[in-house]
Amino acid sequence: QVQLVESGGGLVQPGGSLRLSCAASGSISSINMGWYRQAPGKERERVARISSSGNTNYADFVKGRFTISIENAKNTVYLQMNSLKPEDTAVYYCNAVAMGWPTSSWGQGTQVTVSS
Repeated sequence: QVQLVESGGGLVQPGGSLRLSCAASGSISSINMGWYRQAPGKERERVARISSSGNTNYADFVKGRFTISIENAKNTVYLQMNSLKPEDTAVYYCNAVAMGWPTSSWGQGTQVTVSS
């Protein structure tokens, strides 16, 4: 399993953009990666995922606004967030899982706050 560290969160006005980064301790070229978020009092929900083959999937509430991508040379996965809304406010977590792992790996999370 790999260690994950998220960064890039912060305060942004509605309609603004942020790019989150998730740095892994090792190669992620053969690992399935995802971004999740959790707002206070709510369940953690999946935002986007990208498979080891490069296939992507997005939650309906972020389609057309968010983009997940991987830079294998830097062992980093990104989440580009555009047209941010107040309801996007949450702690965003990076996740990694691969065949044969007993459990997935999680980062510590990074806070995203969308407010005017």
